[in-house]
Amino acid sequence: MPQFARPDNDFNNPDSWQDQAAGGVNIFQSIDETAFSDADYIRSPLAPTADIYVARLSDVEDPQSSAGHIFRTRYAKDAAAGSQIDLVVQLRQGYVSEGTPGTLIVARTFTNISEVFTTDAYTLSGAEADAITNYNDLFIRYNANQV
Repeated sequence: MPQFARPDNDFNNPDSWQDQAAGGVNIFQSIDETAFSDADYIRSPLAPTADIYVARLSDVEDPQSSAGHIFRTRYAKDAAAGSQIDLVVQLRQGYVSEGTPGTLIVARTFTNISEVFTTDAYTLSGAEADAITNYNDLFIRYNANQV
C-alpha cells in the first residue's frame, strides 16, 4: 500500500518564508496535500539569497524495499519576466539545523525556474532509498537563490 510522507511541521524557517496569504506560521499546511493544489503554496522572500526553509515530514513505515520511492515537489516563481531564480530541493534524514543538516538523501536542482507551476517526480535509486535508515526522521529542505 502506498505511503506518503507529507510536511507536518515548520522545522526551520530562518529566512522567513511565507504561505500564499503572507502568513509565517504553520506554512507547511500549504504544501501538505496528497494531490497538488496551486491555490496554496509557500514562497521565499523577494530576491532570495540562499534562503532556506525546512519542513519535517510525517512518519511512515519502512517499506522494506529499495524500489518505488518517489520524491515529489512542485515549484514556480511569481513573475514571467522576473529575475532568474534557482531552487534546490533536498530530502534529508536527521536534520537538526543548518550547522547539523543530517544526511542528504537526494538533492534536486532547478535552474531558472518558470512562472508556470512545474511538477518534479524523481524516483530514488536503490542506493538513495537504502540510505534512508529512519523513516520517522525525514525532512524536505528548500534553498532559493536569485541569480
